[in-house]
Amino acid sequence: MSRNVIPVFFTVDERYAPYLSTALISLLEHTTKKHQYEINIIHHHISHRTLRKLERLGSGYDNVKLIFTEMQETLEGISDRKSTRLKADCFTPTIYYRIFLPEMFPQYDKGIYLDSDLIVLEDVAKLFEIDMGDNLLAACLDMSTFGNKLFTKYFEEAIGVGTDSYFNSGVLLIDFRRFRDEEFCEHFLYLLNTYDFDTVAPDQDYLNAMCKGRVKYLDISWNTMPTSDNLSKEKLKIIHYNLFFKPWHHDGTRYEEYFWKYAAKSSFLRDIQREKRDYAKKSGKTDDERLIQMSQRVMEILDSEITFKKVFNGEMERKNAI
Repeated sequence: MSRNVIPVFFTVDERYAPYLSTALISLLEHTTKKHQYEINIIHHHISHRTLRKLERLGSGYDNVKLIFTEMQETLEGISDRKSTRLKADCFTPTIYYRIFLPEMFPQYDKGIYLDSDLIVLEDVAKLFEIDMGDNLLAACLDMSTFGNKLFTKYFEEAIGVGTDSYFNSGVLLIDFRRFRDEEFCEHFLYLLNTYDFDTVAPDQDYLNAMCKGRVKYLDISWNTMPTSDNLSKEKLKIIHYNLFFKPWHHDGTRYEEYFWKYAAKSSFLRDIQREKRDYAKKSGKTDDERLIQMSQRVMEILDSEITFKKVFNGEMERKNAI
């Protein structure tokens, strides 16, 4: 009997490999035999030793295939060499790779993207099987800044979406076929090279602006953050330790027990424990200072002449005038 294939995507560098290992262990323990899982791990600047440790996580699962691909190799495979049209800075192309997944992997019509700083407590096949309708992607509202007046203003006046529409890109169900058919990647590259918008969350802000009105909103249990309401164990599906809410940095982080349960099974446990011990003295800035810095950046962007909302409204006005 053939199994349904569930494509899942992660990206990782050397620094985040320990947390990816915990995410993978939790995901693998919630797979079911009736599905085949193809877990694509796109890596960047990662050692052979680290790769070997990650590869071993898939042993013992006959319905799971771990596929490791160097990030630059996937970008080189994009038709028309789209990667060469990315701005040359220290963040690209890695920071925008989510947007390129449909082009990088034309063999898939649909796929799940997951950040590495999360724990999976449900079979992701259930996420994959959600009906997206005519939407480009499915995602959860971003609860990490919910209720913050400054960020509400940023979402509404810079990105052009309300707080009740702004989603987090750490857990995505993406319609790869529709992205390709509608040349989403081409549109993104046009915006990036024409306007190069200043953003707080680069790929997440682009996705929110470009997918406006084309998003299937998922139950928050698929991307629960420590800032969210305290969901019962039975309701949790994916816990996302977003922004500064990392159990490997701070004691008392909500839902930390789930992270440490799977970290205890990881061959990177000592690295994770070392990071926790060293975090306070090597971080340089406190989390409060980082939040202040983000807030200052938001205010600068709001004063900018070039924002998603201003540009998109201007384009609509020109179209209506024709």
